[in-house]
Order: sequence, then C-alpha cells, then structure tokens
Amino acid sequence: MKEIASNSVVLALDARADLAETPVWDIHRQMLFWVDIERGQIHRYDPSTGNDVTFGCGQMVGSIGLRKDGSLIAALHHGFYFIDIHTGRMTPIEDPEQDLPTNRFNDGQVDPAGRFWAGTMGLTRPRRPVGSLYVLDLDRSVRKIASGAKTSNGMAWSLDQKTMYYIDTHNRAVEAFSYDAPRGEISERRVIVRIPEQEGRPDGMAIDSEGMLWVAHYGGWRVCRYDPESGSKLAQIKLPAENVTSCAFGGADLKTLYITTASGGLSLEALEQQPNAGGIFSVELEVAGLPANRCGL
Repeated sequence: MKEIASNSVVLALDARADLAETPVWDIHRQMLFWVDIERGQIHRYDPSTGNDVTFGCGQMVGSIGLRKDGSLIAALHHGFYFIDIHTGRMTPIEDPEQDLPTNRFNDGQVDPAGRFWAGTMGLTRPRRPVGSLYVLDLDRSVRKIASGAKTSNGMAWSLDQKTMYYIDTHNRAVEAFSYDAPRGEISERRVIVRIPEQEGRPDGMAIDSEGMLWVAHYGGWRVCRYDPESGSKLAQIKLPAENVTSCAFGGADLKTLYITTASGGLSLEALEQQPNAGGIFSVELEVAGLPANRCGL
C-alpha cells in the first residue's frame, strides 16, 4: 500500500464548515462546487483567486450535481430542486418523502446517462434504517430504488458503466450493484470493500481514470484508494481533520483531489487540536480523475 505523504496535503480553503460535502468540479468554469449541509449553503470556490461564493438554500442541502446549462440539480431536505445560484432561482421538482419530515436527503451523484441519484437518512439518533435511495430520471419522474439505509452516502459508476458503487455509511463497506445504464436500474447487490472499525466509516467517494475508488473515511482521518475488483487498499492520504466526508477530482488536468471535512459535533478540545476541521483540502496525485457527469434534465 502506498502512503501519500501528509505534507503534500494543502489547506485549499479554510472554510470552517459545519458539514462540508459533495464536492463537484466544474471543468468548464475551473471551479469547485460544494455544500455545507446543515447550514443550507451551496458554495462555489475559485482556486485561482481563493474566492468562495455562498448561496443560501433556506433548508438543509444534501448534495448537488451539474446540469448541462451550467445551473445545478440539488437534493435538499425537502426534495429535488433545480438551482441557479446566479439568479437565485430555486425550482422544486418533487419531494418523494414529504410524509417523512424527520428524513433529509444526503449524498447524490449524476450517473453516466445524466440521471441524478440521491439517498436519504433519518435526522434522529441513533440512526435507524429509514433512508432510501432514489433516482430522478430524465423525464423528471422519481423512483425509489432501494430502502432500509441508515445513512445513504457515496456513489460512483465503473468505467464500463456496468457497475454502480454505493455506500451506506453504517454498513462500514463499499457495495456494488450490477448497473443497467439504459434503464437506470440496479441489481445483484454485494460487498466489495470492508472498512475496519479503527479506520472510521466510509462516506463519500470518487472514481479515477483507472477505475479505482477513492473513499473518504469519516472519523478515520483519511482518504483511501481501493481496487473494486480485489477489495484491496492501494493507497491512503492522512488528513489533519478527523471527519473526512468526501472527495472529487479537479484542476486543469483533473489530478487535484479536493477533500471535504466537517467540524460539527467535535468537542472544544478536538477543535483546538484540529484548527482546520471543516476545511477543504487538496492534494496533487499522479493519477487523474474523470470529468463530472452532467444532469440531462
């Protein structure tokens, strides 16, 4: 296993976010979009200037994706929305869990066909299996794909578009489904990577141009690279923040891994020891990522 030197990790943005999540790199604008979930904020960070623009949604925001026209698709506390942060316009699409007010949407990703997938989780603790995984299809219909999740989280699709990778954080595993791209359907669920308890819990993830998975470990101080075929750990990056939430490839050559972290829930003592918790970190890698899929709605 390759240990990527911790001194190669850079604090790109001292965001002091409560719960930074779902980083998405806009390859056309050369900017990073990310969300601060519980503060209900969408951010647009320009690494060339250091400028970080904030858009308030008025409700918790679980995840976002890019649309082809440059606006965003989002999974908020109260369902799916189109969002244009330039005009401030928020257009509701559908709330599939309007009868479950103590649930909210969490992580989401655009699939290779341009659909937007996002999962839900309960707000109460301890976490109960009340979350579900949904797909917002190209005709704007919403389908429930799976249920029984405690914290529906990271998603990615294999390079051949035959496999979907998925994380329910409390399962301490990365799982895989057989993926039918034309229909947007999944089947044959199985575990491909198990995360040891001492390494935290899997959260968000990204896939690189070699088909390997980069998984953020919440409570584990790290991001790890895994081979989805063998389940073996190939590399890891140690972070100066305990709660690592997600990652995405960016930069002009897509070799910059942007990593989001959280500060919420840490004790005062822990915050003193982790002054950059809630920040956005970056590290330059030898392998490139892939351009973010764009929503076709």
